Amino acid sequence: MSDVTHAVAHLAEHVPGVPVMLLASMAALAATAGFRTRWTRRHGHAPPTDDTGSRPPSAPAAGSGAGAGAGSGAGAGIGNDTAATTASDGRADDGGEGVDSALWRMRTTVRDAPGSLAALCAALAERRVDILSLQTHPLAEGTVDEFLLRAPGELTATELVEVVSAAGGADTWTERADAHDLVDAPTRVLALAARTAQDAAELPLALRQLLGRCTIRSLPAAAGGRPGGEVPPEGSLEDTVLRLRAPEGGVITVERPYLPFTPAEFARARALVELDARLGPRLPRSRDVLTLAEGSDITVRRADTRDVPAAKAMHERCSARTLGMRYHGPVGDADRYLNHLLSPRFGRTLAAQTASGRIVGLGHLLWDGDETEVALLVEDAWQHRGIGGELLGRLVAMAAETDCASVYAVTQASNTGMVAAMRGLGLPLDYQIEEGTLVITARLDSASRAAARLPQGQRIGRD
Repeated sequence: MSDVTHAVAHLAEHVPGVPVMLLASMAALAATAGFRTRWTRRHGHAPPTDDTGSRPPSAPAAGSGAGAGAGSGAGAGIGNDTAATTASDGRADDGGEGVDSALWRMRTTVRDAPGSLAALCAALAERRVDILSLQTHPLAEGTVDEFLLRAPGELTATELVEVVSAAGGADTWTERADAHDLVDAPTRVLALAARTAQDAAELPLALRQLLGRCTIRSLPAAAGGRPGGEVPPEGSLEDTVLRLRAPEGGVITVERPYLPFTPAEFARARALVELDARLGPRLPRSRDVLTLAEGSDITVRRADTRDVPAAKAMHERCSARTLGMRYHGPVGDADRYLNHLLSPRFGRTLAAQTASGRIVGLGHLLWDGDETEVALLVEDAWQHRGIGGELLGRLVAMAAETDCASVYAVTQASNTGMVAAMRGLGLPLDYQIEEGTLVITARLDSASRAAARLPQGQRIGRD
């Protein structure tokens, strides 16, 4: 059984109710696999960037000669430019004299003529550059070729571009790769489709991995228009910008400076969004029952916009002081934030509920540029029982799983409960006062996570 067939069969077994035709379309999506993406949502919210980015050759990255990463956001998400890495085997075959080697991702445009690609491959071979994988993107004139290369360690990005240019390549883009890029494209895309099929919150992250580091914004239906007319049903592609109809209405806009999208990438993104739209609202079914120190049982589970009525009911039971601490604005406006906060497009939400099903606590993880924001609200009668700390620990563990570099909380100095919960993580913390509010940032580097007191084996958000 091929990797593609095996992956589709696995998805059919573990995601009940997915139509056969939909599985077939997912396999077709895998056949046109792509690169990674970054999601920047309305108001600047965006998932963390854990991958490579679109970089102009003229802006060298430290120590590599490749371009510097592009894209930014405001708020709380995580940024993490992929550093120059050494290939896992650490050696390149150079006729018996071993030297350090490095992995590169490269994209270049060649003439659509017999022998053009062969000349380029021959030029790479002369410099002992091994081609590990190749994808082609036909254009109206010429072809964009994407390579995963293993090159001698001493070969710089500038030298690599010079080799390619001399062999007929144009508009060449390079960036260091790592071991994750060694996964074959069909397997990677089927994994993205499977994640998206199980959890609507995965679409932004899947798009980022599909297309590379991008700025992605989601506009609601009321703001779906743009200068020059609305986006057509099939979407639109304009050089470094593509627009798609969002599954819930409105428009998804993806921008990638310096590296134009190809028609193949546009088709892949459209197929993934269509998959999400066909499956409709969905969340992982897992939930944990926790026993508080006082003996009460609380269930922690994922939440979405279907929980808005229960969240509004919790607002009604909260005091004005509690709501003011959480939302930093008029208490009467608190309900207006819930549709955004509970939408899986902008992050992930955990709910704590009693045995009767009443929600008594909400924790939000919000993608926001190069950091990630965490926020908590616990009903007055259930405060100081450990619920906030439990929700926060699980949210931070989720952020760590997506390779976030840090998380931050915006609160007031008088909010001792939130301050204590952040300190309880056991992570390095930075404190800043901004416009009269306290901003607490926790670093999530590998060493800090190893020593932190985060939930072990947390299952929220997983089937």
